[in-house]
Amino acid sequence: MTQEISTLDKIKQQIDENNIILYMKGSPKFPSCGFSAQAVQVLSACGKAFAYVDILQNPDIRSELPKFANWPTFPQLWVNGELIGGCDILVEMYQRGELQSLLDSVDTPE
Repeated sequence: MTQEISTLDKIKQQIDENNIILYMKGSPKFPSCGFSAQAVQVLSACGKAFAYVDILQNPDIRSELPKFANWPTFPQLWVNGELIGGCDILVEMYQRGELQSLLDSVDTPE
């Protein structure tokens, strides 16, 4: 009998396995909301590869992640296992050059 992995374990595993991961609506090529589109835009401008999870395709993650993260909205950017924040925070950090510095300090596969 195979054991179902819980949604919470799935989220933890995704965050552990990806140094930079964005939980968003849609995909980087086809974002489904303006906030996700903006988040992808600033991340892409920093030139670092990042993983993503489309929460519209994963309703279990969509409902569990806000509780786990203690953050109610999407998108959510996680770097090195830590929640960085949502769209507004990412845009502010990007404008101050902090997002670039943060992402540059992360080891990611090229």
